[in-house]
Amino acid sequence: MEYLGSCLCKGIKFKVAGDFESFYLCHCRYCRKDTGAAHAANLFFTTAKLEWIKTETEMKIFQPHKSNHVKAFCTNCGSALPNLQMDGKLLVVPAGCLDTTLAIRPNAHIFISNKASWDDSLEEINTFERFPE
Repeated sequence: MEYLGSCLCKGIKFKVAGDFESFYLCHCRYCRKDTGAAHAANLFFTTAKLEWIKTETEMKIFQPHKSNHVKAFCTNCGSALPNLQMDGKLLVVPAGCLDTTLAIRPNAHIFISNKASWDDSLEEINTFERFPE
């Protein structure tokens, strides 16, 4: 399979060729902090190839001290980007940065013991097609 993706400002574009093994919604404290949301949605690949198609803006890698967490992002718009972990053996791709439609749903929620206190029964709250008036 081939997946195309980009950052919000379109200064960085990439292609991932291969099949992912897992699609997790991670509730760990690092993922909640770096997304500003209830969880991160990440695809995990061990055999896929990452190709940077466009790099007009700079990308930065951040890893909190003494952690295995890695965040790659565009320095212009702040969008999360793919990154290699575990000495290049694991490619982690934030699902939200993909421009290609995913045909599957996540496999599981992980690090649920770190779930935000307000992240409960969210399917019961109001929904709107666009910003509410």
